[in-house]
Amino acid sequence: GTAADWGGFEDNVQVRGSAVIDMENMDDTSGSSFEDMGEMHQRMKEEEEEEEGEAGAADEEEDGEFLGMKGLRGQLGRQVADQMWQVGKRQASRAFSLYANIDILRPYFDVEPVQVRARLLESMIPVKMINFPQKIAGELYGPLMLVFTLVAILLHGMKTSDTIIREGTLMGTAIGTCFGYWLGVSSFIYFLAYLCNAQITMVQMLSLLGYGLFGHCITLFVTYNIHFHSLFYIFWLAVGGLSTLRMVAVLVSRTVGHTQRLILCGTLAVLHMLFLLYLHFAYHKVVEGILDTLEGPNMSPFQRVARDIPVVPNAVLNTTVKAVALTL
Repeated sequence: GTAADWGGFEDNVQVRGSAVIDMENMDDTSGSSFEDMGEMHQRMKEEEEEEEGEAGAADEEEDGEFLGMKGLRGQLGRQVADQMWQVGKRQASRAFSLYANIDILRPYFDVEPVQVRARLLESMIPVKMINFPQKIAGELYGPLMLVFTLVAILLHGMKTSDTIIREGTLMGTAIGTCFGYWLGVSSFIYFLAYLCNAQITMVQMLSLLGYGLFGHCITLFVTYNIHFHSLFYIFWLAVGGLSTLRMVAVLVSRTVGHTQRLILCGTLAVLHMLFLLYLHFAYHKVVEGILDTLEGPNMSPFQRVARDIPVVPNAVLNTTVKAVALTL
């Protein structure tokens, strides 16, 4: 070949060599690209696994938080239940100790005998000054003792009278009558005082009416032992009237308005004076009627009656004696 042919041949060889080199380069780049794709795929898998792990951790945290909330709610519920139980227990113990604790009632019975004696004498002396509220003792020792004294006087009057007492004593009836009057009338007058705008408390009303029974005790004690109706009427007007006037004057001093005073004081005076009449004249008969209703009419007590022994003939008696002698 000529030089030109050799030159063309060299050019072809160079072109082919460059093509081969390019193919080799392409092969190298393709291998690297495949490696890169694999690495990318591996990375994506790792990232997905990491995301799944993070999601699982987040779910576990959420589950833990949910369980923690449930546990917290349960703990709060138990604490609330325990607190409610403690509060209820404290209130129940306070309610029971209210009746068992004597310190609550001590101020109402903390009084000296000298003060009780002075208040008994004052209960028979009506006050003169009604322009300002009169002082009322807020204690219950004296009134309670007067109620028990009235019970004892009623029992004494039942024994000294012609009342037949059967199957036990009449203490229950006497206690019910005296305490019923004291508590019932005090509550009723306190209600009227509230309606009439009188300045008095329930404890003061109990004390005032309780000390007002001192005149009843004196009157009944004297007239149960001295049976004269004229003497009873004298004591009823004098002694019972003085104690009633004392209560009326105290209520008048604590009430504003003429109509209110008339209603309140008139009701108290009528009830107090009629109660004394009832205890003297009708109490024994009412108790006898109650006993007749509950136990039947009065029955005469059993008596021993002598029985007649029939007369035995002497012949039969002698025969019996001889038979007994022979046997012996």
